[in-house]
Formats: sequence, structure tokens, C-alpha cells
Amino acid sequence: MKIAIIGSAGQLGRDLASRLPGDVVSFTRAHADITDRMATAQLLMAHSTDVVVNCAAYNLVDHAESDPNPAFAVNAWAVRNLAKICRQIDAKFVHLSSDYVFGLDRACTTPLTESDAPGPLSVYGTSKLAGEYMVQTFAPQHLIVRTCGLYGAHGVGGKGGNFIQTMLKLARAGKEISVVNDQRCTPSFTVDVADAIATLIENKAQGIVHVVNGGDTTWHDLAAEAFRIAKVSAKLNPTSSAAYAAPAHRPDYSVLSTAKLTSLGVPALQDWRDALAAYLAG
Repeated sequence: MKIAIIGSAGQLGRDLASRLPGDVVSFTRAHADITDRMATAQLLMAHSTDVVVNCAAYNLVDHAESDPNPAFAVNAWAVRNLAKICRQIDAKFVHLSSDYVFGLDRACTTPLTESDAPGPLSVYGTSKLAGEYMVQTFAPQHLIVRTCGLYGAHGVGGKGGNFIQTMLKLARAGKEISVVNDQRCTPSFTVDVADAIATLIENKAQGIVHVVNGGDTTWHDLAAEAFRIAKVSAKLNPTSSAAYAAPAHRPDYSVLSTAKLTSLGVPALQDWRDALAAYLAG
């Protein structure tokens, strides 16, 4: 089996490369501009690809509110390109999506399943949901993996570091930190997510599957736990989403159920606290 990873320079792409079964070829943005359908098709056909894993995404959530075009270009129209290419070359398309496709149901308090109706609150979330529809429409063989708040050893280059890295950097600089405490989700370790995706591919899973660590937390409590584990003193204050006033609205509750994941033969991912400890242990 020949597997191509698009967006292989990112934190999830790098962890996937060493875990996927078969012969893996990795493409960064320098190798593959997925907004160019013709060039991308030629690249994938040249490698006789059986499975295409798309880790590429535009994830500047707040910037997308003032300029939606880059988000839709990468998260929707380029995904349409890849889906059509996969249909053309008879390859399976594995696409990474986000918990931000949810959020409209603010009264939700139980983990969201794959069959729950989406309702994004932001341009970014809407672009990711549009990408899911492109996959479902144009790629007969597909697996859509929704995950949440990824963090890994390789960081997020385009955003200047993942959330954990940013929090630790601010704390060590003696900065006073305010973090929202009214958004519940399950930030997830890229190593755990990559292992689960590899197993899903081996098991020939199809459709939409949620892949996150166990349990749930708020961003404030995640930061507090990171400081505790790292033994870093921090001036950490809870705040509300309304007070923080980010340009893009985030879901109040986007905890994803992994019941379908385990039903497909993938062991439940470890609790978010254990995952965070493993990440910080390096």
C-alpha cells in the first residue's frame, strides 16, 4: 500500500509519517500546492498512490473572520480538488477535520457523536464543514477524522507554537495569563491521534470518525495542568469567552464522543491528563 501525506511538515503529519502502514511518501507545501489541482494530480499519479491523507489546513481561526478567502481556498476548494483526484486515481481519501464544525447548539452537555448535526460558529468552522461535504460528495472512498486542539512535539509553525508551548513560554517569562474557562473540549496529543488514524487505515474504516483523547477540560484547566506537571509558577487567571472577545466565536462545548472509534477496533485514547504528561515528558 502506497500512502501519501499532504501537509507532512505539520505536527500531526510528522507523527503520522512514522506510524502509517505501507510505503509512505510525504509532501510539504513546497512539494504540493493543493490549490493547484493539475499539479497535485500529476504528483499523486506519479507515485501510484493508494491512500491520500490530508493534514494540510488553514487554521488561523481569528484571521479568517476578516478574510475568509484563504480559509476556504485551503479548507474547502483545495479539499474538493483532492477528493476529485482521489476518485480519478481510485485512491482512498483520509481527511482531517475539526471539532469547530460544532458549536451552534450551546445547550449541549453530552459528547457529540458523528451523527449529531453540525453548526459552526466561525468562518474557519464553516470552511472545515464545507471541506467535509466536498470529501463526501466527490471521494467515494473516504475517511473523515474529526479531532480537537492538537498539540505535539513539532509545534505549529504557522501559528508560532501550539497552545501548551505558548502557555509555558508566557509563564516562564513571568507574564500574567488570562485563559478562557467556559469552553469545554478535549485537546489531543498528536502521537495518540496518529496511532489511532494508522489503525483506522489498517482496518479500512470509512465515513466520519471522532479521534480525541479521553475526558474533557477547559483551556484554563489545561494550562493549569501543564504548569503543574512542568512545575512552572504562573499568574493564571480564568476569563470568559465574552471578556476575551476573540474575533471568531468558539464552541462552548465541543467534546467529541469516541464510541464509534472503539467500535471500529481502535483502543480508546488515553485520558487528556495522561496524554499531556506524556507530551511534557518529551
